[in-house]
Amino acid sequence: MTPKLHVALNVNNLEESLAFYRALWGVEPVKVRTGYAKFDVAEPSVNLTLNENPVRGMGGLNHLGIQVESTEAVFAMRERLQARGLLTEDEMQTTCCYAFQDKIWLTDPNGFRWEVFTVLKDHLPETQPKKTACCAPADESPTVIQLGGVTR
Repeated sequence: MTPKLHVALNVNNLEESLAFYRALWGVEPVKVRTGYAKFDVAEPSVNLTLNENPVRGMGGLNHLGIQVESTEAVFAMRERLQARGLLTEDEMQTTCCYAFQDKIWLTDPNGFRWEVFTVLKDHLPETQPKKTACCAPADESPTVIQLGGVTR
């Protein structure tokens, strides 16, 4: 078996989270039980589990992301996500994590922020601004997402 990333997220409402992650991944979960669901996604290769436990802040989690090969791939992902009912916010030509990037942002029903991004130029010098949207605390993020008619 090829190694794959496993991410286990606590969620406030399993049904809301299932709707979001079905739209994000474009697949059905492989397992759904009371208070638990598992997505086994081929691309990107991830085993994502949702555990219905109260979300108490983000702890050490800043954001999650999917890196793609080009700006065209970012736009293609944006179109797929919007067609599935998710709203996204563009952040093009931005400096983040000492790299020049094009990206989109979306937020799940629990406040977990996701980016779909491509790196246009990497290893920028430390003189670049450090505090950008990807490095800022969640309460300073400009991201506003709407899922099922409810602004998050």
